[in-house]
Amino acid sequence: MTCTTRSSMYFSKVLTFLVAFSFCKGYEDLSSNKIATQSHTYQGSGYEASNAVDRVGATCMRTTDIGTTSPQKTVWWKVDLGGVYNIHSINVQFKNYPSVESRQRGRFAGFSLYVSKNDNMDSSSLCYKDGPDLPPLNFTTTCITSGRYVTFYNERLGAETYPSGYETINVFTELCEVIVYGCKTFDVYGSGCKQHCPTNCKHNICHIQNGTCSNCDPGWTGSFCTTKCLEGWYGQDCLKPCVANCRDNATCHHVTGYCDVGCPPGWIGDLCTKPCDDGQFGLNCSNTCSSFCFNDTVCDRVTGHCDEGCDPGYTNLHCNETCPPGYFGKGCETECPERCSNTTDCHHIDGTCAGGCIDGYIGDICDESCTNGSYGTNCSGVCSPNCKTCRHTDGRCSCKAGWMGFNCSSECDNSYGEDCQYGCSRHCVNQTCDRFTGSCVNGCEVGYHGNRCDQECTEHCFNKSCHRFNGRCLMGCEDGFYGGKCDLMHVLTFQEKGFDFQLSKLSIWNIGLIGSLSLNVIFMFGCLICLGKRTTCKRQIQLKNNSYVGLDLQLKENPTYEDVRISRMDKSYTNITLQ
Repeated sequence: MTCTTRSSMYFSKVLTFLVAFSFCKGYEDLSSNKIATQSHTYQGSGYEASNAVDRVGATCMRTTDIGTTSPQKTVWWKVDLGGVYNIHSINVQFKNYPSVESRQRGRFAGFSLYVSKNDNMDSSSLCYKDGPDLPPLNFTTTCITSGRYVTFYNERLGAETYPSGYETINVFTELCEVIVYGCKTFDVYGSGCKQHCPTNCKHNICHIQNGTCSNCDPGWTGSFCTTKCLEGWYGQDCLKPCVANCRDNATCHHVTGYCDVGCPPGWIGDLCTKPCDDGQFGLNCSNTCSSFCFNDTVCDRVTGHCDEGCDPGYTNLHCNETCPPGYFGKGCETECPERCSNTTDCHHIDGTCAGGCIDGYIGDICDESCTNGSYGTNCSGVCSPNCKTCRHTDGRCSCKAGWMGFNCSSECDNSYGEDCQYGCSRHCVNQTCDRFTGSCVNGCEVGYHGNRCDQECTEHCFNKSCHRFNGRCLMGCEDGFYGGKCDLMHVLTFQEKGFDFQLSKLSIWNIGLIGSLSLNVIFMFGCLICLGKRTTCKRQIQLKNNSYVGLDLQLKENPTYEDVRISRMDKSYTNITLQ
C-alpha cells in the first residue's frame, strides 16, 4: 500500500470522525471501553468484541461469516453501558477496504440497532433499521431514548430476497468502533448535558435535546410534567379517578390518591376506604366501643353509639355511664328495691342492695322477711323463746302466757296470761297468782273459792269459810241450812193420799216462802183443835192407799228434820222460789 493510499484512508477516517463529532457535539461518549459481547468470533486473535469500544480505529471486531450458504444466518454484537442513560445518537464505523468499499457496504447493509434497559433482547426497542439503500461505512443515527444495552444485529436468511447491492454470501461483520452518545448524568439534557430534567419527569428522564418528559411521575401531566392532575384524578398519567373517602369531602392527593387531610370518622387506610374494625370507631378508628353495648353488639363505627341500646345497668348513647343513683337494670328504668337500707344505693345492674337491707329483711334485693325466730339487721337478732309472735323488723313480741315486755323477757307481776293481760284476782291471798294460769298460789281470801278465787262461798257457810276448790263449807252451816255447801233448808215431810210431796234441796229462798205459808196454816189449825179439846191433837189423813201418817205438831227439843222433796208425777207440780 502506497503512502498516498494510506494518507487517503487516514484522511477519510478523520473526516468521518469530524462529521460524527460535529453531529454529536456537546454529548458524551457512553460506550467507551465498556463491556462488549458478540454472537460468534472469527478464527484467530484480534477480533474480539471489545475492539469496537477501544477507541482505536485500526482494531475491529470480526465474526464468522453469515449468508445464504453459511451455517450461521444471524449475527449480533452488544455493549453494556453500565447503567441506564439518556441516549442521543449512535455512531457505527464498519471496516473499510478502499478497493472493495461497495462489498463492505453490501455486508453492512440491512443491520438494525436496538436499545434496552436490561439484558433481555425481547424487551429491547428498535432504535434504527437499515433500508434498501446501502449505508455509508461510517454511519450515525439519532436515537433519542434511554437504556443500558445497545445491540447491533444483522441477518442473511436463505429464503429471503434482498435488495440490490446486499451481499448474501460470506457476509463478515467487522465493527471498528461503536460510539453511543448521550449524557452520563442521568437527569440532564441539552448540549453539554448541563441542564437538569424537569423535576416530575418519570425516573428523571427527559428528552436529551429539549428536556421534555417522555413520561411523568404519577400525579403530573404536560410536556414538562409541571401540571397537577385535575381535581378528582390522580396517579400515572392522571388516569385514576379518586375513590378516597376523604375527610370533609376533600379531594384525594393528585399523586398517591391518598387523603392528605385524613379520613372521616369511621374509616382508615390510605384511601380511607376501609371501615373501622369491629369495636373501634371515630377519627382514625382510635376509639374503643363500650363493652356494655347490648348483648355485645358492635357500636356505630362513626359515632360510637350503641344502636341496640345498653346492657342492664348502663346508660347514654355510648353506654359508658352506670345508672343514676336509685335506678338499675335495662334502660335504668327500675327503681332500687324499697327495702334497701339506702334506696339510692343498689347495684346498677341487678339491683342488689349494696348497703344491705332495712331491719327485718334479707336477700340480694331484700325481698325475704326474717324467719325462724329472727329479726332486725340482717336477721341477726334472735326472738325470745317466750314470744308467741315476733315482729321481724324490730323483734317486738306478743308474749306467751306468763311473760311481758318488749321481747317478753319479764315475768308477769300480779298478773297472768299472754302479755300478762289479766290481773290476779283481788281475792287471791296477797293478790298473788300463777303467772301462766292465774291460779291463786297462796290460796283464797275468806269467803271465796275456785282456782282463781273468783267464786264466793255460800253465804250460809259458817263464818263463810269453804273449801278452796270445791266450795264445800269447811266449818258447817248456819242454823237452818245443811248440805255440802249449806244451800239446803230443813222443812217437815207430809203425805197426801195418792201423792208424795217432797221439797228437796230447794234453794233457801224458795223454801223460805213455802215454809212460812205452811207454818202459818199449821199454827192456825193447831190452835183451833187445842181450843176444842185442850189436849194434844192428832189428825189422820187418809191417803190414796188408805194408810195414814201422823203429823206431830208438838215441837220438841232438838227436833229431827227430814228433807222435803217434790216428786213430779204427772206434770201437776210447780217450783216454788223463796223470795
